[in-house]
Amino acid sequence: MAQDGPERTDGDALISRFSRPEQTFPTLTPAEVERLRQFGETRHYKSGELLFETGKRGPGMFVVLSGHVAITQRDGLGHVTPVIDQGPGQFLAELGQLSGRPALVDGHADGDVETLLIPPDRLRALLVAEADLGERIMRALILRRVSLIQGGVGGPVLIGPSHSAGVVRLQGFLTRNGQPHHLLDPDGEHDAAELIARYSPKPEDWPLVVTADGAVLRNPTEIELGRAIGMIGGPRGEKIYDVAIVGCGPAGLATAVYAASEGLSVAVLDTRAFGGQAGASARIENYLGFPTGISGQALAGRAFTQAQKFGADIMIPMSAKSLDCSRSAGTFSLALDCGDTLRSRAVVVASGARYRRPEIENLEKFEGRGVWYWASPVEARLCSGEEVALVGAGNSAGQAAVFLSGHAKKVLMIIRGGGLGASMSRYLIERIEATPNIELLFNTEIVALEGDEAALLRRIRWRSRLSTDEDAADVRNLFLFVGADPATSWLDGCGVTLDRGGFVVTGAQSEQNQGRLVAPLETSVPGVYAVGDVRSGSVKRVGGAIGEGAQVVASLHGFLGDAAKPAL
Repeated sequence: MAQDGPERTDGDALISRFSRPEQTFPTLTPAEVERLRQFGETRHYKSGELLFETGKRGPGMFVVLSGHVAITQRDGLGHVTPVIDQGPGQFLAELGQLSGRPALVDGHADGDVETLLIPPDRLRALLVAEADLGERIMRALILRRVSLIQGGVGGPVLIGPSHSAGVVRLQGFLTRNGQPHHLLDPDGEHDAAELIARYSPKPEDWPLVVTADGAVLRNPTEIELGRAIGMIGGPRGEKIYDVAIVGCGPAGLATAVYAASEGLSVAVLDTRAFGGQAGASARIENYLGFPTGISGQALAGRAFTQAQKFGADIMIPMSAKSLDCSRSAGTFSLALDCGDTLRSRAVVVASGARYRRPEIENLEKFEGRGVWYWASPVEARLCSGEEVALVGAGNSAGQAAVFLSGHAKKVLMIIRGGGLGASMSRYLIERIEATPNIELLFNTEIVALEGDEAALLRRIRWRSRLSTDEDAADVRNLFLFVGADPATSWLDGCGVTLDRGGFVVTGAQSEQNQGRLVAPLETSVPGVYAVGDVRSGSVKRVGGAIGEGAQVVASLHGFLGDAAKPAL
C-alpha cells in the first residue's frame, strides 16, 4: 500500500460527511500560504510515498503547495477506509500535531506532491504570531479531532462486552482524554470473532485492545495502553522546566495556560485524564460566561488545547511518586512512576482530591463492576432504562443525578443528612425537585452491596439513620459522590506542611511561614505552591480553582526572578 498509494477518492463526496466542512477543511489563499512559509520548509514526495503514518509520531503540519494527498484510516485489523483528499492550499494536521503525538491516519502522495512542512514547535509559534490565520487553523484542528472521535476513526480497537469492567474503564480513559477509538462486540463482529478464536481470552482478559500496528493487549492498564498508543510523553532528556505542575484539573490547566502564554517552560502531570473531577461533570451551569452551561469535558478540553498551543508539555497518564525539595543545583526533583525524574525550578501542587470510599460492606469488590465514582456518557450507557442509585449531596452529586435521570428509569438519590441546602447550589436543588424520576432519600445510608457469581453488583441495602428500618432495591449501578480526600501522599517527607485533613497549607497560615513575606499560594517550602481543591481553605469550585491557577503565575515569576539574581 505504501508503495503504490490508494486509489484517488472524490474529495467533495467525502468532505460532505463532516459537520462544518468549510471550517474543518479550509483552503488557504496563495497570500496566506506565503505568510506560512517563514514557519516551515519545503518537502517533496513521489506518488505513493507516505507523508505520515498511523501510530507513528507525526512530523508536524503539512501545507499542500501542489498535487494531492489521500488521507486514509487504518486500524490494527487491516481495514483501510478513505477519509478525505486534500489539494493545493489545504493543510494536513489535527490536534496531536501540536505536541508531536502519533498520527491517527495515513497520508499518501497521490501523484507527485510539494508541501510546506511546519514542525510542532513552529506550528505553535504560528498559532500565536498569526492571530487571525492561527484561529482558523486551530478551529480546523479541533474540529478534525472531534470528527475522528465521533466517527470512531483512528485509535485503538477495543474488543469485549460493552458492560465489562475493563471495557468501561478503558473507554472512560480514552474518552476523557479525547482519544478516538471504537468498540467491537465479540458476539456480533466477524473480525472480533477471529481474534477471540486466536487469543482465547478469559473473562479477566476483556477487553482485547488492538493497536494501529496490530499488537494485541489483554485488558491493559491505562499506563500500558497510553504507552502502546503513544499518548505518554515524558521529560525531554535533561531539560529543566521553569515549573512542574502536578495535576491537570481546572487549577493545573489554568496555571499551565497562563504560565506557558507568558513564556515559562511548563510540564504538567496527571495520573488519569485532563479535567480532574470537573472534567467528568455532565454540565456546569454556574461558571462565568456560559449561561446555558458547558460540560466539564468540553471546558477542560478547551483549556487542554490552549495549554498545548502555548507549548506546555502535558504528560498523561503519568504520576509523581515523590518530591525532593533539597533543590540540588537550584532545582526540585519529581520522581515519576515510569522511573524517570523530572526537574524544575518551581513546583505547583494541583493534584486535587479523590472521592472518598464510604464504609460499605463489599464496596471494594464491586468497584468498576457496578460501583462508579464519576458519571460520564460511558457509565450512563450502562444505565439505560434501569433503576440506579447515587450517594452524595454536593454539586457534583446533583449534576450527576440530573444527567443520569435522562438515561435511567429512576435515580435513587441517597443523602446522609436531612437536606441539600447546605451543600448544593439552589439552581440544582430546584432542578432535582422538578425531575420526576429522581427520588430523594434523606437521613439514609447504604449498609451493604450484593452481587452475582460474576461479582457484578445486583442489589443494594440501605438503612434510615432515624430508625432501624432497612430497605433494598435491585440496582446494578451505584454512583458515589461523598466528599473527597486530598491527593497528597506523594508529598510525604518533602517538608510541605499539610493540615489535619491532609490538605496543603499555604500563605501566612503555615507556621513555617511566620516572620517571612510569602505569597498567598506559597507552601512552607519556598518555590512550591498549591492551587485548587488540594489547598487547605480553597472554595472547592471550578471558578475558584481557575482563578488560583491564574493568580499563582505572578508568584512564580517573582520566585524565578529572585532565584536568577546573583547572590550578593
